[in-house]
Amino acid sequence: MNTYTYTEARQKLATLLEQAAKHGEARIKRRDGQVFVIRPEKQEGSPLAITGLDLKLSRAEILQSIQEGRREV
Repeated sequence: MNTYTYTEARQKLATLLEQAAKHGEARIKRRDGQVFVIRPEKQEGSPLAITGLDLKLSRAEILQSIQEGRREV
């Protein structure tokens, strides 16, 4: 994990953020010795959660489509 000086962090912000995303964190050290850690925020919810489509199909149409699909197999 790299530690950047304050000046380097300002000049290479995109690189610093990529480093944090790749390795979980990046550090910035100030002249006075203070060290700060940059971490990506954890995402809420499942990455597999998707929004459904409203196809305006009735229950009967959905069941008919399923039955047709089973007949072809």
